Amino acid sequence: MQISYNWLKQFINIDWDAEKTGNLLTDLGLEVEGIEPFQSVKGGLKGIVVGHVLTCVKHPNADRLKLTTVDLGDGEPVQIVCGAPNVDAGQKVPVATVGTTLYDDKGEPWKIKKGKIRGEVSNGMICAEDELGLGESHDGIMILEEDLKPGTPLAEIFEIEDDIVFEIGLTPNRSDAMSHMGTARDLRAGLIQSGVHPEFITPSTSSFRIDNRMQKISVQVLNNEKAPRYCGITLSGLTIKESPAWIQNRLKAIGLTPKNNVVDITNYVLHELGQPLHAFDMAKIAGKEINVKTVAAGTKFTTLDGIERELHEEDLMICDAEKPLCIAGVFGGENSGVTEGTTSIFLESAYFDPVSVRKTAKRHGLNTDASFRFERGIDPNITEYALIRAVLLIQECAGGEVTSDVVDFYPKKIEDHQVVLNFDRAEKLIGEAIPKETIKSILSSLDIKINNITESGIGMTIPAYRNDVTREVDVIEEILRVYGYNKIQFKSKLNASVSKSSRFADHKIQQVTGNLLASLGFNEILNNSLTTPVYASLNDAFKEDYNVTMLNPLSTDLSVMRQSLLFSGLEVVAFNSNRRQPDLKLFEFGKSYHNFPGGREEHKHLTLLLSGKQNAENWFQQQQNTTFFNLKGNVEAVLSRLGIAQWKVKPLKDAQFSEGLEYSVQKKQVVSFGLVSKAIRNHFDIEQEVLYADFNWDTILDLVQQNKIKFAPIPKNPAVRRDFALLLDQEVTFDQIYQEAYMVEKKLLKNVALFDVYEGENLPEGKKSYAVSFTLQDEHKTLTDKEIDKIMNKLQQRFEKSLNAELR
Repeated sequence: MQISYNWLKQFINIDWDAEKTGNLLTDLGLEVEGIEPFQSVKGGLKGIVVGHVLTCVKHPNADRLKLTTVDLGDGEPVQIVCGAPNVDAGQKVPVATVGTTLYDDKGEPWKIKKGKIRGEVSNGMICAEDELGLGESHDGIMILEEDLKPGTPLAEIFEIEDDIVFEIGLTPNRSDAMSHMGTARDLRAGLIQSGVHPEFITPSTSSFRIDNRMQKISVQVLNNEKAPRYCGITLSGLTIKESPAWIQNRLKAIGLTPKNNVVDITNYVLHELGQPLHAFDMAKIAGKEINVKTVAAGTKFTTLDGIERELHEEDLMICDAEKPLCIAGVFGGENSGVTEGTTSIFLESAYFDPVSVRKTAKRHGLNTDASFRFERGIDPNITEYALIRAVLLIQECAGGEVTSDVVDFYPKKIEDHQVVLNFDRAEKLIGEAIPKETIKSILSSLDIKINNITESGIGMTIPAYRNDVTREVDVIEEILRVYGYNKIQFKSKLNASVSKSSRFADHKIQQVTGNLLASLGFNEILNNSLTTPVYASLNDAFKEDYNVTMLNPLSTDLSVMRQSLLFSGLEVVAFNSNRRQPDLKLFEFGKSYHNFPGGREEHKHLTLLLSGKQNAENWFQQQQNTTFFNLKGNVEAVLSRLGIAQWKVKPLKDAQFSEGLEYSVQKKQVVSFGLVSKAIRNHFDIEQEVLYADFNWDTILDLVQQNKIKFAPIPKNPAVRRDFALLLDQEVTFDQIYQEAYMVEKKLLKNVALFDVYEGENLPEGKKSYAVSFTLQDEHKTLTDKEIDKIMNKLQQRFEKSLNAELR
């Protein structure tokens, strides 16, 4: 939400600098995320002065250019080359002097320099409206009033406003602060606690009167649950034109584009008071009737954006005698709004049920300034006041007369909240005692009425617009945020309760694993569980029928729950690689969601993603791409850290991998990993290889709880290593060698490792050479050469018999 500082000052007289005010707003809970300067004309017309054209002749070297002499008020006329067809001697014109910075239509700056144009010197530039930001015309130069004095800065002639704009990150519960008046009200409360007591000034409506009753309109509210309060009035004899500069400046400062005086005033009051308004062209209201009701499901309705929408039976509509005109509280209709030909309007101000508006807006995928406020709950007791405020502004800017009474349908008043505050409970929750007089002052500054006060507490009435303050604890929070969280003293003694939880708790195992992966150079990512249904078609393992779909999706791309963490991970890889960050090591804890025929299920996962180079570029190490074996090492590091061993390995047959492995323990799949297929990578426009591992986290948690940690003393006797160079058939794997070795010797054989592989020249066809090391150790004595040779001979014989191996 954007808030204009100049606009705030219309409610409270404050001369603090913007940064100090922003800090106070943040302390009050209205977090200021940014402070930006605003100028109604970019650059503030700095360097632009009034010039008097003394002479104007045809350029000697160009048919369409003219050579002028211009008096800039300093007694030394300058020569300026001008291409405008309407420039002539005797005119008063705006001149951008040498060194002045102007801005193009995209806001990009460019500087006026002294130079030559077709051989003639030009010392400045005579400007058109659009070049100065004072209009859109570029038909010729801007002609100024004849009585202006040469050299007068243009900033003194036109209303150039300098402002400061606060970008406030408003929390959803603070609907009362979604306006300049609401923000000013909070700011005043904070100022009072800072020792400043400004008057709170609200716009006066005392001059309002009804001119005649010639444009009466029948208003019926047929659904008072969805529209608890509805006000309206008619105005006639209006002239639709541009708004005055002061209104345009206010709207531009907060990022709105002015349209015409009536529409601009409805937007102005919305952001001033927080009350959405809507103006209907009276000529387009059939039967001079306004009916607030729901319509039949399937009714077609075209909104202001030109899109035809199909209405739901629960959508509240503003209708005339024949047709819907507006989706109540959300969006107007295409054929009922104010245009240049409008002379009479019906002006609406209402309080609509927040839940109804929220559902309608979500249903149609609409998010407007009006729905944003109605959804969160506006002040039901400001409805008529805001309507009259807008009427007075419209009469000021568009003329016209009030031609009907104010219609105010309010059958059941929304009452203020009654709350009792206990001082002892407030002290216990806050952590220290705040003086009672300070509490009274804070509550009064927030428009909270104190009904009675005793030694133990306060009874109070909370205004209806504070729909987030309904309990004692809410009042305590209000007191604390205005008093200042920073004023609460820290105590030297800290009391805390210690909770007992299993060392196998999910979050503890996740923390252990996350710390390991971080130490291995991984970065954690957290992706959205919502995704696009298109991804279900990228792998036969997933089916669109298995998607868990959202009832009210924000968009098509976020309409289903993910069946796999792979695709959102690939989005991250694509995003980073497109921004020259191709070397990635990522991990994510998350869930997948499935709508199986037997019912809905969700499963926990840990996924790893590797892509790009193994290490950062450096001078002493050759660059190498991340390989399958890097991923395999990381996968086994995770399993080993969690005490999971003796897994069984089998090739992975999955269309999302071009090659991969699957590890299982106790006949349960623990992890599958491999190289992501090119077809899937192409869908994300990823050219580099991507390696992916998917751990079944539910299974891992079960296995971790079965772990039994065993301890043994460090052996005092040395280990012995022997190596074999084995000539093997191509299809023989190291895992087979590993398994065969332990079948020969389980007690003394401590480790089997592959340290070299050779395939190529000087080997028979279909053969390869593996260099394998064997580590032997007896924990009770030193092994003799005879014992070692005996074991190695058994290993050799086993390999020759079972694997058709030969020693090289």
